[in-house]
Amino acid sequence: MNEQAKRTPNTLTAAQIAEILPHRYPFALIDRIVDYEPGEWAEGRKCVTMNEPFFQGHFPGEPVMPGVLIIEALAQTGAVAILSLPENRGKIALFGGIKSARFKEMVTPGDVLTLKCEIIDRKGPVGIGRAEARVDGKLACRAELTFAVAERKEA
Repeated sequence: MNEQAKRTPNTLTAAQIAEILPHRYPFALIDRIVDYEPGEWAEGRKCVTMNEPFFQGHFPGEPVMPGVLIIEALAQTGAVAILSLPENRGKIALFGGIKSARFKEMVTPGDVLTLKCEIIDRKGPVGIGRAEARVDGKLACRAELTFAVAERKEA
């Protein structure tokens, strides 16, 4: 049996994710983290429902999750990986760039997005994540995301 199979997954509920990420409704886009390795990778889930506010206008009669929100959900998944490091607790991960984004399948109400982001490079506060979103095993989106970890400003 390999090491991955013996390992107990690190999981996070929506409430635990909210302790790591500053995002709140309607921009908290991850329902659960099913496993992660701090500083390395994270896998999350987004249950897409007709109750999402963006479906009111995107598109009436033919609801499709906007690609930019799929990218945001992937970025939040990667942010959990990087911000779960003890030295990054209480900080924020900001977008630095999106490269090679490709959308392959529409995401509609009733879908469950499987979100994965692997941190592939990091120099100081700047890093790159390789991310992909799938529905029922089919690739919906892939992208390379650049981020910068910064201190949160006081409200």
